[in-house]
Amino acid sequence: MKYTGLTYRPPYEADSLLLQVTTGCSHNQCAFCTMYRDVSFEMESFEQIETDLQEAARYVPDMDRVFLENGDPFCLSADRLAEIAEMIHKYLPKVNTIAMYASIRNIKGKTDEELKRLRNLGINELNIGVESGLDETLLRMNKCFTADEALCELSRLKEAGIDYGANIILGAGGAGKQEENAVATAKLLNATKPYLLFTGTTHPAEGCPLYEDLKTGKFVENTFGEYLDEEEILFSNLDLEGCFYFGLHPSNVLRTQGWLNRDRERILEEIAHRRDQLHSVLDRRPVRYGEGAIIFR
Repeated sequence: MKYTGLTYRPPYEADSLLLQVTTGCSHNQCAFCTMYRDVSFEMESFEQIETDLQEAARYVPDMDRVFLENGDPFCLSADRLAEIAEMIHKYLPKVNTIAMYASIRNIKGKTDEELKRLRNLGINELNIGVESGLDETLLRMNKCFTADEALCELSRLKEAGIDYGANIILGAGGAGKQEENAVATAKLLNATKPYLLFTGTTHPAEGCPLYEDLKTGKFVENTFGEYLDEEEILFSNLDLEGCFYFGLHPSNVLRTQGWLNRDRERILEEIAHRRDQLHSVLDRRPVRYGEGAIIFR
C-alpha cells in the first residue's frame, strides 16, 4: 500500500487498517503542531485507493475497521468520502467502522443530511483536536474556531449519530490559567459527550509558533503542580458517563486510563498520589525529550 511521508494514527487504532486518502493537513496552521509542516496537502487518487483496497482484500479480508489517513481526511467533500466508503465496503465487506482525524472546520463544511449519509455508510468515531474549551486558548493555538462553534458542530455530529473522540491539551492555556481552562473544557465536553477522551500536555516541537513563544517567554508552561491541579479540576468537573479516558501519552505528568464516570474517583486519587510523589518538584517545569516525554529528575 502507498504512503507518503510520515503516517500518524491514534494509539487505539493500532489494529485498524490504515488507508491513505489524503496527504498532509488541510489546515496545517495549529500553533503547537509540526506534523505536516513540510507536507503539501493533496487528495489521493481513486485509482490508488482502489489499488490499496484490492491489496488489503488479499491480505486482511476479514478487517472490520479502517482508519483513513492522513491529517484530516474529513475535510474531503461528503460525495468523495461516500465514494471512498462504498469502495471500502466493496473490497472489505466486514468493515463496520470507518474512522479518521477530523476538525471542527471539516464538520462545518457539511450539511446535516450529508453527515447522516456518511454515518449510514459506516463513518464514525472521528478523532477531533478540540484542545480546549476556552476561546483565549483556542485563539493562541490558532485552531480557527471558537468554543461556541465547537459546541455547534459537535452537537450536529451527535444529531447525525456520529461519535467523536476528543483530543485535549492540558496546560494549553499556560501557567496561571489552569482553572479557567479546565472548567471551560469540561463544560464543552459535558455538552458534546465524546465517546473517548485523549489527553496530552503542552509540548510544542521546534519549528512551530508555540515553541518560539515558549523560548521567548511569551508563553509560560505549567509547572508539575499546575499540570496536576488542572487535571484535577478537569476531572472534578467532567460528567461523561460511558466515555473511555486514554491518558497514557508520554507527555503526561500522570499516565492513567479508565472509564468515566466509573473510574473518576480512582483517577482523582491517583492525581493526589502523584502530587505527593512529586512534592519536591511541584514548582518546577518539565524537561522533555521525544514525543514530549518528561524526564523526571
